[in-house]
Amino acid sequence: MFKSILAATLALVMAACAPAPPPPVVTSTGPDVAQCAAKGGTVRPVCRMQKPACVIAYADAGKTCADKSDCQGRCLYRGEAPADPAAAVTGQCQANSDPCGCFTTVVKGHVGPGMCVD
Repeated sequence: MFKSILAATLALVMAACAPAPPPPVVTSTGPDVAQCAAKGGTVRPVCRMQKPACVIAYADAGKTCADKSDCQGRCLYRGEAPADPAAAVTGQCQANSDPCGCFTTVVKGHVGPGMCVD
């Protein structure tokens, strides 16, 4: 029994002295800051994972819209959905290209699908 305890202790001591594995190699560097700035954007962390992305502010942010074709980005519905899904609605053009968050779109003047991007 003493030999098995000694062998186990020796194994633990040897394992503690083993060199640490090398750190993982990161192959992705994220968006190019200069290219992002040239487009008028800024690189910042987005979504839950906080990955760097180029976020571009849209010139038509807040403009009234009835469809994505009216905006540089999405046409977003604000407020409670109407009781009648066929009711005509308007939205507002999104502020920037940040893809994250929960939102409801306006499609051809009607409340479109809601979605959450994380």
